Amino acid sequence: MNIGEASERSGLPSKTIRYYEDIGLIRPERGGNGYRDYAATDVHKLRFLQRSRGLGFSVEECRQLLALYEDKDRASADVRDIAQTKLTEIDRKIRELTELRRTLEHLVHACHGNDRPDCPILEELSDGA
Repeated sequence: MNIGEASERSGLPSKTIRYYEDIGLIRPERGGNGYRDYAATDVHKLRFLQRSRGLGFSVEECRQLLALYEDKDRASADVRDIAQTKLTEIDRKIRELTELRRTLEHLVHACHGNDRPDCPILEELSDGA
């Protein structure tokens, strides 16, 4: 199948598919005319990559997961380690965002939001510079 059909079946834009090919995540066959010829296995890998990216895995983590997926002698512990590391990273980001939210919420409540020029939000931003 051509890239348009692979795009439609995988749900990924053609540009993303070409990028994944450029970095070696997929390797479609080339027809005699030089055009890419995507097999069902390529589309399956593209869907795998789409789901992996949707869960927040980096391209390099996707590469590792895809290699483990293709390795029938893999240890599930290796897959679990990658996922656990990602989960720890997500938890850290949640803590950081929660703290940012608390700070911003405090500043919003401190600002009267009236016609006066005094604004604790701007004062905090300028003090941090």
